[in-house]
Amino acid sequence: MRRSLIALIACISGPALAADKPSPRPEVFTKLVECRAIADNVARLECFDRQAAVIDAAERNAEVVVVDRQQVRKVGKTLFGLPVPAVGSLFGRDDKQQGVDDITQIESTLKSVSTTTYGKLVFVLEDGARWVQTESISIRTPKAGQLIKIKKAALGSFFASVNGQPGIRVRRDQ
Repeated sequence: MRRSLIALIACISGPALAADKPSPRPEVFTKLVECRAIADNVARLECFDRQAAVIDAAERNAEVVVVDRQQVRKVGKTLFGLPVPAVGSLFGRDDKQQGVDDITQIESTLKSVSTTTYGKLVFVLEDGARWVQTESISIRTPKAGQLIKIKKAALGSFFASVNGQPGIRVRRDQ
């Protein structure tokens, strides 16, 4: 089995949610890695073939999930702004190991724009993420299809800029 295909294996039933304690590798993966220690070439190949079949079956039955760094980064961008555990910790690794810690802004297209009863703007991005204005600063009303950039700011806040307009504070709603 090629190493490049298995960037990360995590069990669905018990993902590690604590960033300070990485979860142990799933047993099916550990057994595959242990095949490398077998000195006899034929026995080692048999071990690899057997364990690769076990991992393949586990993945097909959704008992094990195989994802690569690009997929983890995509999840990180999708969850950007939500108060959830660190993305990497969901997979038993810290964000620095996954290359997710450097996501400081996202760019998207507005799917829709509306206002709350208090006159605050509500932005729905093309991926369904919903952001709500938190301050009373007026900007030209954005329209669906326009580009929006959302950046991390100080103390856990976020700034959104639509089509290069000055940024306004927003929070992730959904």
